[in-house]
Amino acid sequence: MAEPETKKKTSSIMPDWSQLPEELLYHISTHLEEENCFDVVHARSVCTLWRSAFPFPSSLLRQSYSLPTFPPSESKELCTYEKFPLFLFRLRAPHANAAEYFMGGIGRDESEEDHLELLPSPLQCSVKVKIPGSDTTSMNMLDCQILSLGHQYRMIGKKLNGLAFLPLDKEEGKRGEFVVLRIYSRGAPLLVLTSEEMRWKPLEIDNTLGSICVDIFICRGRFYAAFLPGQVFSIDPYSLEVTLLLPSPQPVHSLVPFGNDELFLVETTFHNLDVADSKRVSCRASRLDEKTGTWVEVKDLGNRVLIIGGLGNVSFSAKELPLGCGLNGNSILFINQPGGVTSAFKYGEPTEYFEDDVDCWRPSRENRVIVHNKSFPMVAFQAVNASLP
Repeated sequence: MAEPETKKKTSSIMPDWSQLPEELLYHISTHLEEENCFDVVHARSVCTLWRSAFPFPSSLLRQSYSLPTFPPSESKELCTYEKFPLFLFRLRAPHANAAEYFMGGIGRDESEEDHLELLPSPLQCSVKVKIPGSDTTSMNMLDCQILSLGHQYRMIGKKLNGLAFLPLDKEEGKRGEFVVLRIYSRGAPLLVLTSEEMRWKPLEIDNTLGSICVDIFICRGRFYAAFLPGQVFSIDPYSLEVTLLLPSPQPVHSLVPFGNDELFLVETTFHNLDVADSKRVSCRASRLDEKTGTWVEVKDLGNRVLIIGGLGNVSFSAKELPLGCGLNGNSILFINQPGGVTSAFKYGEPTEYFEDDVDCWRPSRENRVIVHNKSFPMVAFQAVNASLP
């Protein structure tokens, strides 16, 4: 039986991209920027020729470093630290005003520790998702919105956080050298290692004896370390000179970087310690003024979303997020709060308690967030409009 004429015409105009001349293929490859690394992944999934023509994006590769263990051992044993890219995936959801989110690192090869794994060709547009306690599933990247969250570090074989690695390539004579800081204990809250010495030693900081370091971040080529009960220090990676930033924050606080240019401080206050009620929690947000070395309180984060807890404190621009996806700019989301249901915080949000101060950040009534997993190696949550059932 002969095929309908319309079907013949349709099939005849469908291009066979695998037959594209190599010189045109090279021209296409030069226009795919490294920042759009998943566009390169999509191109590699077209066919074998395209896969060989487009190198795997270097921004998706994990870098590893062999460093001495601490405390030192006589065998001079080394441990491996890994730098991995962190991404936020937004999936299509069953409701128009809801969205499923996955936050985690990307792995190329299959291993037990990978939690977002790129599948090999011809399924390279898919990501295998591994959530502890759940069956492994796959999701098509073409159905996802993907936002970069920078990089994180970890020690291979251990769920160690509190590590910051900073190359010293921008200063003449320092090319290829690096400095590493890591959180240790009360006796030595911070340890430092330089590529020149390749040994861990305590970083001396005044007035921190017995204190606990809770966060280390990098911003504008410097280290920033937050201590309990309430101090934040700036550390120069070349001289290791330490500067106290003022004013000192409240005891419960978190540092949140935005890209490599901005650093925010979120201070949390619990108004009723006897009742586990998120409605009685408020916070204040401040932005670091690097010129003066002080924290300046802000009431508007712009298009930024700050996420605290889970895989560490991260942030991203919500400018490209569609309306009604359960998350929007100028908000703070705490993943690590008790219970599985929470809300993003908004500035000036009214509450049912008349005595509450509205000049702060409080849980929003616009949406609710259901957290399915909030620990290493992946954060998974659903954000829905509060008016939905």
